Amino acid sequence: MTTSIEISESVRHYYGQVLQSSEDLKTSACCSIDAMPSYLKALLAGLHPEVLERFYGCGSPLPPALTGKTVLDLGCGTGRDCYLLSKLVGPTGRVIGVDMTPEQLEVAVRHRDWHAERFGFANVEFLHGHIENLHTVGIADNSIDVVVSNCVINLSPEKPRALAEIFRVLKPGGELYFSDVFADRRIPVELRQDPVLLGECLGGALYWEDFRRILQDLGCPDVRKVKQTPISIDDPDVFAKIGMVKFDSVTVRAFKMPLEDRCEDFGQVAVYLGSIDQHPHSFDLDDHHHFETGRPLRVCGNTADMLALSRYSNHFKVLGDKSRHFGLFDCSPGPGSESANTDSACC
Repeated sequence: MTTSIEISESVRHYYGQVLQSSEDLKTSACCSIDAMPSYLKALLAGLHPEVLERFYGCGSPLPPALTGKTVLDLGCGTGRDCYLLSKLVGPTGRVIGVDMTPEQLEVAVRHRDWHAERFGFANVEFLHGHIENLHTVGIADNSIDVVVSNCVINLSPEKPRALAEIFRVLKPGGELYFSDVFADRRIPVELRQDPVLLGECLGGALYWEDFRRILQDLGCPDVRKVKQTPISIDDPDVFAKIGMVKFDSVTVRAFKMPLEDRCEDFGQVAVYLGSIDQHPHSFDLDDHHHFETGRPLRVCGNTADMLALSRYSNHFKVLGDKSRHFGLFDCSPGPGSESANTDSACC
C-alpha cells in the first residue's frame, strides 16, 4: 500500500521536476473553472513573468471583500495568487502562501522584493510546509480570515486532516473559498496512486458526498457550490485509465460558524447594499443565491448567518431574527441549475 509520504513525494516530484511550465499539463483538470474577471486580469500585468509561467492553473478562485484581511493560500506554488491577493488585501492586509515544493517556492520567494517594490508595500510571506500540518509552519488557531486554494486539496494524501487544519486556523466567521476537482464516485486505490493521475488532479479527486461528510464531521454542515462544470479528459492515455469516472471542477465556499444541517425558515430577508468593490449591481453567494443590489430576498437561517456573521456583514442588511420558526426553507437551486434535483437544500 502506498503511504501518505510516498504520495506526497510523487506529487512533489511531478510539480517540482516533471512540469516545467503550464504547457506540460496533460489535462485542464488543474485549472479553475472561474474565468478570471477583468479587474484581476488587469492586476496580472503587474506580476513577474516567471511567476505567471510556472503557475499550474487558470482562472482565479479569489473571493471579494478582502481589504485589510489575512488570507492563507494553500499550495501557493510560484505565488501568482498570493501576489494578486497582495493587491486585494492592500497594505493593511497580510497574505501567507504555503507549499511543499521547494522548486515552486524558490520562484515565489525570489520575486518577493520585486513585487514589493512594484506595489509600494510588502505584505506577502511564503512558508515551506504541508497543508495537513499548518502547526509546523507556525499558523495559529483562529488567525486567518480567508483560506483559498486552486486545485490543491485533491493532491493531499490526508484530506480530512488538511480540512481540519483549515478550520482550526480560520477565525470564527472566516471563509474557506476554493476550486477543486470532484469525482462522481470513489476512485479505485490503484488509480489514486498513479503518479500522472495524481499530478493531473484526477487520481486524488474526492467523491463529493465524502467531502460533504468530512466537513459535516468538522462542524460545517452547510457547504455551498458557487460554480460547477464538467471536466473533459482529452488525453487518450489518461482517458484509458480513468475515463469511467466523471469529474467536475467546483468552486466551493464554506464558513466557520455554527450552522444547521438543513435550511430552516425564520422569515428572514437580506438586502445587498452594492458596496463590495467590483460588484456594484449584484453579488452571488452561491449557485442559487443571487442578490441584486437593493432588492430584498428571502433567505434561510443559514444564509442569513453567512451574511451577518462573516466579513460580508457590512455589505448586507439582514432583517429578522430566529425567534419564530416556520419550518424548512426551500433553499434548493432553481430549475435552471444543474443541481436542481437535489433534495438536500443548501446543504
